[in-house]
Amino acid sequence: MSAMVQLATAGDVAEAEEMQEMLRNAGIESSVEQAAEDDAVNVLVPEAKLETAQDAIEALTEPDDLISEP
Repeated sequence: MSAMVQLATAGDVAEAEEMQEMLRNAGIESSVEQAAEDDAVNVLVPEAKLETAQDAIEALTEPDDLISEP
């Protein structure tokens, strides 16, 4: 298994869970960790799947949705 790397920072747990659901539907495992900012949550994916995960999130979100990338 490859190391987990940060895909995005969600504004809260609910947003992180939405991203995890999108990733799960795309067949990509993910995890979350508390970010340095209050209430923010980092979404992590295996390093080998980072580009695929970025593509999946971009394809499954509305253009107006903001995802903070590291």
